[in-house]
This record gives sequence, C-alpha cells and structure tokens, in this order.
Amino acid sequence: MPAAVAPPLLEVRGASVRFGVESALSGVDFRLQAGEVHSLMGENGAGKSTLIKAITGALRLDSGEILVEGTPVRLSSPAEAQAAGISTVYQEIDLLPNLTVAENISLGREPRKWGMIDHAEMRRRATSALASLGVEVDPASILSSHPLAIQQLVAIARAVSVDVKVLVLDEPTSSLDADEVAELFRVIRELKETGIAVVFVSHFLDQVYEICDRVTVLRGGFLVGEYATQELLRIDLVEKMLGAAAGVLAPLGQRTVDESEGPAVVSARGLTAGPRLRDADLDLAEGEVIGVAGLLGSGRSELARALTGVDRPGSGEVFVDGDPVRFGSPREAMSRRIAYSSENRRTEGVIGDLSVLDNISLALQAQRGVLRRMSTARRRELATSWVEALHIRPADIDRPVSTLSGGNQQKVLLARLLALSPRVIVLDEPTRGIDVGAKAEIQRLVGELSDNGLSIIYISAELDEVLRVAHLVAVMRDGVLAQIVPAVDLTPDALLALVAKPESPGEAAHG
Repeated sequence: MPAAVAPPLLEVRGASVRFGVESALSGVDFRLQAGEVHSLMGENGAGKSTLIKAITGALRLDSGEILVEGTPVRLSSPAEAQAAGISTVYQEIDLLPNLTVAENISLGREPRKWGMIDHAEMRRRATSALASLGVEVDPASILSSHPLAIQQLVAIARAVSVDVKVLVLDEPTSSLDADEVAELFRVIRELKETGIAVVFVSHFLDQVYEICDRVTVLRGGFLVGEYATQELLRIDLVEKMLGAAAGVLAPLGQRTVDESEGPAVVSARGLTAGPRLRDADLDLAEGEVIGVAGLLGSGRSELARALTGVDRPGSGEVFVDGDPVRFGSPREAMSRRIAYSSENRRTEGVIGDLSVLDNISLALQAQRGVLRRMSTARRRELATSWVEALHIRPADIDRPVSTLSGGNQQKVLLARLLALSPRVIVLDEPTRGIDVGAKAEIQRLVGELSDNGLSIIYISAELDEVLRVAHLVAVMRDGVLAQIVPAVDLTPDALLALVAKPESPGEAAHG
C-alpha cells in the first residue's frame, strides 16, 4: 500500500534524548512502512545512531514514544526489541567466528532435545533460514572460513530466523566489493517482498538511491524531513544533511607539486608483502599527497602496512631520505617520523573506553616511555590544542571517545598521530563510514597538512575522493602498482577505467 494510506509498521513520535546538557535528539518523528527500504541520513552527530539505539532497545527515550503496528511499546533492552520484531545487523558483525554457521544463527536460542542441544535441528533451522535468503552455505562450516560478505548474510539470516518485522542494517556495505554489494541488495529486495521493513544506514549516496524507497534526514538532533528518494535530487539531499550549499564537496583544486620537489622522503623498490602486494615501486616527496586507488584486494592496505612496519615485506626495500631501512614494527617507523592510520579505527585505532585526552596523548607518552611521564597539565594542554585545531566536537577532552561520532573519532586518531610531529603519514580509508561534512573537513585538513610540508599517502575506495586530495594517483590492480598518474590528468571515469583495466602480463607502467 502507498505510504500515505498504510499505517506505519514502526513509528517514532517526538523522540528526545539528552546526555547531560547536550541534546542528541529533539522531538524527532520517524515512520517506517511494511515492505519498504528506508534510509536514515545525516552527518555524524546528527542523531542517527541515537535514534537507532532507541528503536533497537539499547537506549531509552527521555520523552516521546515508539509504536509497533500502532501499539505503543517500551523497549528497555535489545531482547525486548527482538520480541517486538525488531532486529539489527551492525557494521562490525557481532557473531562468533570460531563457531559454525548453524551455531551462530541459533546462538542464544538453541533447540534442545532431552536437555541437550539438538544439533541436527539446529542445522535444519540454519539451512531453512539461509535458503529463505537464497544463500547456499554449509551450516556445519566454521563462520571464520567464509569471507566477510557471507558472514554478513549469516548475520542477516540469524536476524530473520525469528519473527522479524523490522531489520536495521547499520553500514552493511562498508567493507564489501561491488559484487558482494549486489548480492546483499538481492537479499534486501527479497526481504522487502516478504513485507519486512528495512532501515538502511549508509554513507554511500549511490547505494541509498539504488536500494531505498524513502529517506529521513536528521541534522543536529532535529528532523529535517522525510522524502521519497526518487523525488529528491542528490545535491538537495547533501544540502539538507549539511544545512548549507554542497559546495563543500567541490574538489580542493588542481593540486600539483612543483617540478623542483626535491628528493623522495620515502621510497620503495620491488616491495612485496603478504599474499597480494608484488614488486611495488613508489617515491613520495616532501609535501606530496599520493592517492592510492584500487579495488578491494588490490593490495592497497598491504602497501600501507609494509611501508610503516605493521607487516614485514617478503622482499624489496624501503628507503627513508635515501637510506635503506627495515622496520620491524610501527614503533620503529615512528622513530623515523612515519605514522600509520589503519582502515579499522575501532579495533586498530582509537580506544573507545578511554577519554579524548588519553587517546590523543597515548602515542606521545608511549614514545617518551614509562620513565618520562607527561604531566597532567601538559597532557590537557596538548589535547585541548588539538581539539581546537581539528574542530573536534564536542570539545570535551574528558569524554569517552566511544561517545563521539565516527568523524570526530577519526579526528581524534589524526590528532594522536599529528602530536608525534610526523614527516610522513599513511592514511588507510580515513573517511570510511563518516558523513559527507566530516569527509570534507578531513580532506581540507589533508590539503593544509600537505601545504605545510607533510607527505601523505591517502588510500580510499572512493575515486572522486582520491582525485580531490592527491597530487599523484597510484593505481593498483591485483597486487601490482600498475601506474602513477598526475591527478590533474584524470577524471573519475578515467580513473575508474584504469582501476578496472585487466592486468597485462608483466605490466609495471610506473609514472
């Protein structure tokens, strides 16, 4: 039935949530129809996560109400939300990789026979749940033996193996390639056909327009509006999210490096690492930004980790100021003022339970050692200065980092690394999972750091982002650094063609 006629399957009225003096949600309304895919959009800090936590029982509303099929419900825990038919699949899959697929699908609700777990019935239920999604996976196989995309589908099978009415997908495509996204969208469309309502949270606008029927936009904890996706131009959606003209997304300009750029700060020759990276050559000059473009599995992260001591190269050499080095750890790389920011900021970056202050000062204190403790006054001065310099919000250095939005968490991680005064910083997917406003801020920051002489390797799956920040673009295909091209010579379509080009035998057309 059309949205204007059918009663909402899920409805939120006047939702408000406060954390101390700060308001995370202010009188927000949200409607979700049966059999629709509905996107929740907004910058980091807009209130999306807070609203999702309220819908899924992880957070109580200070005021307002939630209705399921017209009946008010009080959701005090995720278990109560699941009992009401609301299930969630998070960006970081919360399954147990050492258990089988069947055990994960039935986890916490295992079938029993004579007081013992009935493994045969468990496998039957798992097979049925997977078959309902059109997924062919051996239920007796260990979950960790499958790629991330299959694990995500197993998580969805677990969510729909009970009487689910609403499925919340939080950034489900952030680590998937194009084929895996297509498979996920096939499953979402099948769920939609059965009448299940899907809340789809993503920062990829193309995907929102491909899969979603409607979009609700939040900004600063307030409801901006609810729109039919196909009736809302993309530029208008961005402006509603930002509350300003979308010019902030314009390229930073045709960024070039003077031909007299001088010798390389960091070089690699014949660098081979892990199962993918093969025979890579690279030169990074002072103040230069090299963007690395390539598909998932092309060797982008392997290159970053081999250059910064996270992984040891199998062969080849790394040079710093012309001197050969062999980093055995990131600490050794940092001793030469080379810093690395992992693509997974939650498990290899910020420490959520620690404060902003502790996170920012952590690496500098580690560099000084346990016998040279920084004073509390110095640590607070350091953290406050970086919070102000990077516009980290809220500007509360005693606040746990886990309570900040993703974009602000990324800024905290950058502050930690910049506090070390690096000459080179390698950023692996620094804007993954953050909103367009925070992306623009980080991209501008990269430009300012480069102008001040910092050399940067910038890895991103978003080709327009690579072109926006880079002087040179390193194109990677199937573990080979195939080409290095000036960014000003490329368009997004031209770069896409280079990334997707089949690898020819022996190709190594380094610029």
